[in-house]
Amino acid sequence: MKKVKIHFLGAAGTVTGSKFYLETAELNIMIDCGMFQGVKELREKNWQALAIDASKIDAVLLTHGHLDHTGYLPRLGKEGFTGKIIATAPTLAITEIILRDSAKIHEEEAEKANAEGFSKHSPALAFYTLKDVEKILRYFQSQEPEQWNQLSENIKFRLVYNAHIIGSCFIELEIFEKLFIFSGDIGRQKDYLLAAPKHPKWADYLFIESTYGHKLHAQENVETVLVKLINETIHQRGNLIIPSFAVERLQSLMYLLWKLYRKNQIPNIPIFVDSPMGNRVLSVFKKFPNWHKLPMDEYDAMCKHITSISSYSDTWKTIDDPRPKIVIAGSGMVTGGRVLTYLKQLLEVTTTNVLLVGYQAEGTRGRLLVEGAHELKIFGKHIPVKAKIHQLESLSAHADQVELIAWMGGIQNIPERIFLIHGEPTSLNSFRVKIKDAFGWDAHIPSLSEALEITIP
Repeated sequence: MKKVKIHFLGAAGTVTGSKFYLETAELNIMIDCGMFQGVKELREKNWQALAIDASKIDAVLLTHGHLDHTGYLPRLGKEGFTGKIIATAPTLAITEIILRDSAKIHEEEAEKANAEGFSKHSPALAFYTLKDVEKILRYFQSQEPEQWNQLSENIKFRLVYNAHIIGSCFIELEIFEKLFIFSGDIGRQKDYLLAAPKHPKWADYLFIESTYGHKLHAQENVETVLVKLINETIHQRGNLIIPSFAVERLQSLMYLLWKLYRKNQIPNIPIFVDSPMGNRVLSVFKKFPNWHKLPMDEYDAMCKHITSISSYSDTWKTIDDPRPKIVIAGSGMVTGGRVLTYLKQLLEVTTTNVLLVGYQAEGTRGRLLVEGAHELKIFGKHIPVKAKIHQLESLSAHADQVELIAWMGGIQNIPERIFLIHGEPTSLNSFRVKIKDAFGWDAHIPSLSEALEITIP
């Protein structure tokens, strides 16, 4: 009898902090290594040491590069990890960009908090530093998709394309001849930049994300919504601020706006992209053209048409620019980044439109805006919300309930166990019921820090 012990260290009962630790007689493996985001109670868990010994982890397998799947890696190194970190080449490129950017933000926020005294901690410390990131990067190893990679005598894995963002894959992990499937974040059937996700054909143990397990994405015409908002912004001589995730969403927005201009559906309004990380991600699209659908001639034309901001001084010049304009800035959930500077100055201006274009986790400023908050705390100050707030859910990079069920529909066997992860309680419970209705399969919703043991004959 062989045993696999699974620890749900993140993305259990919540949508962030993906970390799943598998102990076996041969190897100890972690699937993803993300930071918690959102409510304070979750964010504070980032500062707590893991309930496992990081020095005993032999390998970390990454589904994709988003912060909630990779952002804890530098802390893992500080806790003693010295194993392999394996993912596709684009995922490792994205992860490096995100970790460097995150470390810089952590350092800057700690410095700002200490200078202005708005932190309860004295001194305020960075969650991790650029030096911590440099240390963890040396463990990166790239792996081609679709190829089985032997980790030990009875453990092997492969990465299989699942859209969502560039480089993203689900993981097929074979342990003692049983197939463990970790979905990662599943992408859309139709996407501006990416092909449709591939589906697993077999799963003995399935770990599936449930971000939108409770709902369907709105069938809205994205281009029509954008044209209307842009025309309104021009008419009011205001600003259209779009907080955006730096990976995929930002590039999709750039491409959409370029297409609208090229088709003469919008005038030549100034468009600024203020996301140093997003600009670096653009280079990943150029380096890995086989991972997306954007032709390189379109890529070059798009980049020439849109102004990319790098320096913080140019951020202020853009804010002071009196012309009607579009600003795309990180971060997508308004948790940090350059967009906070824009919103601090422009959120209380009635001619400002704010367009949220992705999932807004519980406890984030983005969620507060969606829910109608009358003020927002930014850099220790409460800013009145007088701008108009809009949301485009159809631009989400996550599969909705129908797409999740379709993704599972290719599985030819009845899984022995199904675990619903990476979702908030309402979504998890709704998805569990839907799976039972669709397939007759029972699914388990693990709790945070739960550990369970699987016996393999």
